[in-house]
Amino acid sequence: MSFSLLLAAAIAGAAYTLTPGPAFLALLGIGAGQGRIAGVKFLAGHFAGDIVWGALALVAIIGSASLGTLVFDILGVICGAYLLLLGWRAVTVKRREDGALNTEVTQPLRRGLAFGITNPKSYAVAIAMFTALLAAHAGELSWASLPPLLLAACVGFIIGDIILVWVIGAAPVRRLYRRHELWVTRISGVIFLGFGLQALVHSGAGLLRQN
Repeated sequence: MSFSLLLAAAIAGAAYTLTPGPAFLALLGIGAGQGRIAGVKFLAGHFAGDIVWGALALVAIIGSASLGTLVFDILGVICGAYLLLLGWRAVTVKRREDGALNTEVTQPLRRGLAFGITNPKSYAVAIAMFTALLAAHAGELSWASLPPLLLAACVGFIIGDIILVWVIGAAPVRRLYRRHELWVTRISGVIFLGFGLQALVHSGAGLLRQN
C-alpha cells in the first residue's frame, strides 16, 4: 500500500470533519459559549460517529456497492426528529434572570456522541470525500487495505478536530458569538429545523418506497 493512498485517506478524513453541518454549528455554540474543554468533549463523543461513518463509507467503496438504503433511511428519520427537537429548543430559547441564555450543554460528550451517530451529512459526505480522493488509487483498494485506510482516516479526523478546537476557542470568535449569542442560537435553530425536515422528507420517502 502506497503512502499516497494513506495520505489521501487522511486528507479525506480531515475534509469530512471540516465540512460544515449541524454538528459544526453545535460545536460553535458549545465551544464559543463554554470554552475549548467543552468543545473537546463534544468532539470526543462525535469521533465515535466519525469512525462509524468513515468505516461504512470505506466498506461501500471497497465493495463497489451500496450497503443498502433501509438502515440509512431509518437512521435519517431518527436524526430528523432529533434535529427538529434541537432546532425548536434553539429557536424558542430565552434568557434567564441573570441575562444568560438557557443553552448550556451539561453533557457535551454525550451530545457529541448523539450528533456523531445521527448526523444527516455523514454517509453521503463520507462517500463523496473518500471516493473523490481515493479514486486515483482504485487499483490498490482491497479488503486488506481497510484497516490501515480507516486508521489513516482517523488521523485526518483528529487533525480536523484540532483545527476546529483552535477556531472555536479563538478570542475573536468567542467575542463575536457572545455579542450576538441570542441571534446566532436562533439562526442555528432554524438551520437545524431545515436539516431535520430535509432528513425526514428524504428518509421518510425512502421508507415508503421500501414498502
